[in-house]
Amino acid sequence: MTLIGFVVLYLLVSVAIGLYAATRVKNTADYAVAGRRLPLVMVVTTTFATWFGSETVLGVPSKFIEGGLESTVEDPFGAAFCLIFVGMFFAARLYRMNLLTIGDFYRHHYGRGVEIFSAVVIAISYLGWVAAQITALGLVFSLLSDGAISTVQGMAIGTVIVLTYTVFGGMWSVALTDFLQMVIIVVGLSLIAWFAADLAGGADRVVAHAAEKDMFNFWPEATFHAWLFWLSSAVTIMIGSIPQQDVFQRVMAARDEKSAVRGPILGGTAYLLFAAVPMFIAVAAFLVMPETAATLLKEDSQKILPALVMEHMPMWLKVLFFGALLSAIMSTASATLLAPTTTFVQNILKNLMPLSDKVELRAMRIAIVVFAACVLAYSIRMEGTPIYELVAMAYQFPVVGAFWPLVLGLYWERSTTQGAVWSIVLGMSTWMLLSLTPLGEAIPSVLAGLVMAGIGMVVGSLLPTAGNRAHREHRARHSRPQHAGSRPHA
Repeated sequence: MTLIGFVVLYLLVSVAIGLYAATRVKNTADYAVAGRRLPLVMVVTTTFATWFGSETVLGVPSKFIEGGLESTVEDPFGAAFCLIFVGMFFAARLYRMNLLTIGDFYRHHYGRGVEIFSAVVIAISYLGWVAAQITALGLVFSLLSDGAISTVQGMAIGTVIVLTYTVFGGMWSVALTDFLQMVIIVVGLSLIAWFAADLAGGADRVVAHAAEKDMFNFWPEATFHAWLFWLSSAVTIMIGSIPQQDVFQRVMAARDEKSAVRGPILGGTAYLLFAAVPMFIAVAAFLVMPETAATLLKEDSQKILPALVMEHMPMWLKVLFFGALLSAIMSTASATLLAPTTTFVQNILKNLMPLSDKVELRAMRIAIVVFAACVLAYSIRMEGTPIYELVAMAYQFPVVGAFWPLVLGLYWERSTTQGAVWSIVLGMSTWMLLSLTPLGEAIPSVLAGLVMAGIGMVVGSLLPTAGNRAHREHRARHSRPQHAGSRPHA
């Protein structure tokens, strides 16, 4: 059987598992959070597999080769610590609230206005992340077909495949396919790293080469400007992913509070450790095929790792590599298609019209199809943008528009709706001002937006207004946990 034949077989198995999972979906809670029945091992695998996407296999090694560990502070370091922080500080409190989406939290604490705005911010933020996965799928299919399938055609094929099982099975499909995909990722990339080290003359030689090129330098230059932008990169995913639906869904899908807490901590730790494997393989490529790697470094460093596999590894390792790569991409794509669409239906559409559980479930499935079409169009429009950059752009919105209302809503009793509004207005306006003007070259827009959003949250909450008094009375009346999917009056 040819390489593409093995890949097609793997894709069919993944779709079959996803469709089998659809038989477990009876209502919106099953679809959005797997009925809160996932054991710890599946919470770990789904958090790991969701984070371990195209940017980890293709984007992170590219950034590591070009700029060392310093350039990877956003991902994998920021991404891993996001999951760890979610487990340590957010999972238990959110799990006890028994909500369906992260947007429900904003409604419960701040009312429908903040709920709708946060839902829009969260949904938009997924556009770049899903686009990165669709772009990677297009690249993979183009490579597998030796150019017979164009990147754009590959994007369309990949979108249809992921959409097929996600639209029917929801979170159950995501969880079950993630379990299979994590196994393939770990086994496949580990064996490829072992083989690449052997071709390069030993793992110690690969590490020595990276050290010689100063790739292990993690800290920025000792200047105020460099530190500001390094910190801004660090917080983009580390903080921007905390108020996100995909992370929230994994917490809420756990069968008990302990699993909800331990799952993201273990998943984040595993992600941080295993993200080093693709970096190692990419460095080995410079020892195995120095001329080809040097050429690709100038043209498109994302292709170095696939080129090493295609040119220097036996068929069975090629199968494992593309199985692992497709696993990484599909696990992330399915989760990031599901998250914004459940948020849209639960926190935007439901505020516009009453929906029964059956109608809401149908609406979620329709919304996934529509969002997938939008993502495909955006991916084609952004073709040529590095995968790492597409992912990085996706998280800026929640950092400045959703983080502080979540944190202080959980930990500060005096937080109010007015504070949340001030936080959103100051954070977003600061971010936009710096992003759209030359000032952004001196002051990082994300970090400045985060600081101003925090100031707005505190000042707006402390100002004595009638609105704040009404908010505290609302909080007192609705302090009891809600059932998943329930909608308390705002």
